[in-house]
Amino acid sequence: MTDRLDRALGAFYGLALGDALGMPTQVMSREDIVRVYGTLTGFEAARPDNPVSAGMPAGSVTDDTEQAVIVARLIDEGRGRIDPLRLAHELLDWEKEMKAKGSFDLLGPSTKTALDAVARGASPAEAGRTGTTNGAAMRVTPVGIAFAADPLDAFVDRVVESCQVTHDTTIGIAGAAAVAAAVSTGVGGGSLDEAVAAAVTAARAGARRGHWIAGADIAARIEWACRLVRGLPEARALDRVVALVGTSVASQESVPAAFAVLTLADGDPWRTALLAANLGGDSDTIGAIAAAVAGSVAGLAALPADAVRTLRTVNSLELEPLTARLLAHR
Repeated sequence: MTDRLDRALGAFYGLALGDALGMPTQVMSREDIVRVYGTLTGFEAARPDNPVSAGMPAGSVTDDTEQAVIVARLIDEGRGRIDPLRLAHELLDWEKEMKAKGSFDLLGPSTKTALDAVARGASPAEAGRTGTTNGAAMRVTPVGIAFAADPLDAFVDRVVESCQVTHDTTIGIAGAAAVAAAVSTGVGGGSLDEAVAAAVTAARAGARRGHWIAGADIAARIEWACRLVRGLPEARALDRVVALVGTSVASQESVPAAFAVLTLADGDPWRTALLAANLGGDSDTIGAIAAAVAGSVAGLAALPADAVRTLRTVNSLELEPLTARLLAHR
């Protein structure tokens, strides 16, 4: 296996790892996680009272991984381009399938609003004009695998294709651009510091795209969140992320929170994913973003082999062929 393929697989399986570890703690408060689990140390089944993930077995991935696979498949089938209208219909079909299974794990608020508009006949160019939550950032890792982050303007064009129909706003695009650029830099051989720096630069570029929405600057908040946790004990750092950065579905909270736990774990994929799971809030998405970046830098070989086996077995997940085809676009 080449180093680039190892890093690309590290990114994709890292996303799934963070997603699955955070699955049982999503929408829980940090205080409730401490009360129920003490510290989450591995895969857990969702508790029956979890309003989103009830009934999901240990190691299950959620919409973060499943929607990223949709994006990856569309990049592959579109020869490097994503048709926004087709993405909209793929996401609508995915939600119908989830509802048929009785799942509570459905589309996020921005995506749901946009796709309802598409279903009523709105154009993809207009449907996503209010989307600011993290749905675009959570599914953008395949863009980072498939494309080099330099030249930046062309790279952000690809990011916009992946999120325009649901998150065509300065905030939505900035968050997605940050994640995609960090992953791309890692896959391209970059260090953790280089990946974080690329995220900040791309977030600034992404904030110049889409419909303007009032909100905090994601690039500045990533830098601040990383500084906020440096040198702190893990428990205190997580409490600080919850209290000051936030762990909601808002891109201005969850994307910087992901980079904070990435910094706190010094880029170790397993540790990064566990820290995110212990945050609560939108812990599966924060974990998916953070561990995708960590995996892109450290590679698949740095993920625990037994954890990867669990992801493959529980979810019938086989990302190798698709990841290799994504890399062919670089």
